[in-house]
Amino acid sequence: MSRVAVIGAGIAGISCARQLRDAGHAVRVFDKSRGIGGRMATRRGESGTFDHGAQYFTAREPRFRALVEALGATGVVAPYRGRIVHWSGGSVTPVSGLEPRYVGVPGMPALCKALAQDLDIAAGVTVTALEREGGSWTVRAGEVGESGFDAVALALPAVQALPLSVVVPGIAARVAQGRHQPCWALLACFDAPLPVDFDAAFIEGADLGWIMRDSSKPGRAPGERWVLHATAAWSQTNLELEAEAVLPLLLEALRAVVPTAPPAAQARAHRWRYALSPGLGSGCLFDAGECFGACGDWCADGRIEGAWLSGRELGDRLIGVL
Repeated sequence: MSRVAVIGAGIAGISCARQLRDAGHAVRVFDKSRGIGGRMATRRGESGTFDHGAQYFTAREPRFRALVEALGATGVVAPYRGRIVHWSGGSVTPVSGLEPRYVGVPGMPALCKALAQDLDIAAGVTVTALEREGGSWTVRAGEVGESGFDAVALALPAVQALPLSVVVPGIAARVAQGRHQPCWALLACFDAPLPVDFDAAFIEGADLGWIMRDSSKPGRAPGERWVLHATAAWSQTNLELEAEAVLPLLLEALRAVVPTAPPAAQARAHRWRYALSPGLGSGCLFDAGECFGACGDWCADGRIEGAWLSGRELGDRLIGVL
């Protein structure tokens, strides 16, 4: 049995750790956040919960589809059947021919939590360096180090993975090619329903790129709770503003799409610095000699499903050399 350190507890990291754990290896997952799920995140407000990161996921690849179906049978995930439209210049067109979309229940992190059962997770730990000596890896969090790992898997956004990957130059060169785009999100609750005939909309030609009635998802409490995502371009332009300054701008952007929207009873803004990725199309990055690799949506195709497959592939490659 080998010891493996997985850095990052998003869907890619949990997928990788799950694969290794099921193969009989000892796995320790490190994440700087207090919870798991990464951008599959849910935030609780006074009026209920908001999935302020990833909004849904698809299941195209047979192995991932089988997982989704199995978890669906337990109620951990469910199909999303809300009314989705395209909005452009005030014109609304229903989206036709949609492939099935799924959400976690009662929140998006449920998928990760189900896969993380019995995993050893060190939450609230920011890994600052990795060291390799005598065939063994040490994971450092500031002055504190944990040694004795036979392999390391990075499951972080490329920008965060890069400084940790420099110990394996070949991997670092590929990590440096990873790209992410930011996204400002607005979490808003209204006392009255928004006057629209849809539950979610892809927005074109505006500062917003997506809006969704979060409470239209299965397993959520009733209420008029909406999540709005600004476009990558708008988010980049306003990236360094404080959330308090972004909040009125996003509410104004909503009124550009829904002019008769009532005032928000509660609202807050959240910045995702590394929200979207076009993906490298690489599956994962791996160095067999160093027992070291990287995975994530940015390695694959930018989707949740791609992140899961990326983590699984890296897990399989590590299993092959351990």
